[in-house]
Amino acid sequence: MIRLALLRHGHTAWNRAGQIQGRSDIPLDDAARAELAAQCLPAPWDGADLWSSPLERAAETARLVSDRQPQCAPALTEMFWGDWEGKRGLDLQADPTSGFRDIEHWGWDYRPPNGESPAEVWARIEPWVFSLSQDSVAVCHIGIMRMILAKAYGWDFDGPAPFKIKRNRMFIVEIDGRNLTPLADPVRLAKRGDDA
Repeated sequence: MIRLALLRHGHTAWNRAGQIQGRSDIPLDDAARAELAAQCLPAPWDGADLWSSPLERAAETARLVSDRQPQCAPALTEMFWGDWEGKRGLDLQADPTSGFRDIEHWGWDYRPPNGESPAEVWARIEPWVFSLSQDSVAVCHIGIMRMILAKAYGWDFDGPAPFKIKRNRMFIVEIDGRNLTPLADPVRLAKRGDDA
């Protein structure tokens, strides 16, 4: 059995403005860089294989918390939001003609216009997840984390999610053959200089 720790990238200007990023390669903002530079991967995760999405906000987060270059996994690229990238979720939600839905009402086949469905995202992530051969940290995106955690928890994007993704915390999934089991408590990043 191996473990996969999922860590969301730091804030960007688009995050703070409520804009949908998807595959748009938006960099971390300066506040996120300063916050992440003061933190690091706790033991034993500091010695695990390190992976990131190819998008710079994830790759830079990985470098800041580990002081090393991550391996790039294209499968970890964020869900493609198609025509909605750059738009604000609140604006789409307020427009009854947009087709926008809250995540609790997606199902696996929900698709933004010209974007990807959760099922399609999982189809590209699944081979990577089950190819891992040792404990690994993946610095990625909320959409990627949702797909992996949804599979681990048996959640079908129908009703409230059984997890809440927060920044600066690693969400751990145990991989045993083709089975995914979530660990209940996320692991916080450590403060640099802490011995704990």
